[in-house]
Amino acid sequence: MAAKVEIYTWATCPFCIQAKHLLSDKGVEFVEYAIDGDEVARAQMAERAQGRRSVPQIFINDHPVGGCDDLYALEGQGRLDPLLQA
Repeated sequence: MAAKVEIYTWATCPFCIQAKHLLSDKGVEFVEYAIDGDEVARAQMAERAQGRRSVPQIFINDHPVGGCDDLYALEGQGRLDPLLQA
């Protein structure tokens, strides 16, 4: 069973674009929440992301993974694929 992946983004954010590319290259389906300028949505994201307000914020099976750098770090450590399979 594939993991549930969610990502909060802004349309022009280069880190958001990079994170989505990595997930897409891995064939991962994800739900994207475009929160450009929506402070209510950003506050909801921050609540889920343990106070982080930067984008992107990525969640795998409702667990906060962090941002683009965190996603790429998991990939580099070989820990991303097991999370995506869970």
